[in-house]
Amino acid sequence: MPSGNGAPIAVVAGLGNEFRHDDGIGPLVAARVADQARAVLDIGPLAEPLDLLGRWDGADLVVLIDAVRSGAAPGTIGLVDLEAQLRNALDRDGSSTASTHGISLARVFRLALAVGTAPARVVVVGIEGVDFAHGTGLSPAVAGAVPHAVDHVIELFEGLLACV
Repeated sequence: MPSGNGAPIAVVAGLGNEFRHDDGIGPLVAARVADQARAVLDIGPLAEPLDLLGRWDGADLVVLIDAVRSGAAPGTIGLVDLEAQLRNALDRDGSSTASTHGISLARVFRLALAVGTAPARVVVVGIEGVDFAHGTGLSPAVAGAVPHAVDHVIELFEGLLACV
């Protein structure tokens, strides 16, 4: 739903913990996107998907950045439309995707849909991590993916703004 002035509402959020090496990529990329894209609201680093409730309400597009472990090469970037992923997961086996968070992003999105506060579109930008041990700093492959992830996210927001 557009803001009161007719401009689309674009939100970026980074999930992760900067004190778990590669898990810190989400907040880092979100902060860089917010620095480069003035029309985008950065809702800050989030520890859990549940923290999105009340903060993404009414947005036209929410882009979430998070470190993932899928078996791909470290630094690989994947984009997933959350609603399509949720529909596919429910079609397959009636469950949502697994998560290391207390409540999965898919479940938070389903909850927001049920109470009528879900954003119009949610895209997850997952960056394959390799080092999730305690400590700061990204592994070299993940650090190398940062500029590419920022570019992907900005392209998503530019697409939204071009439609207005």
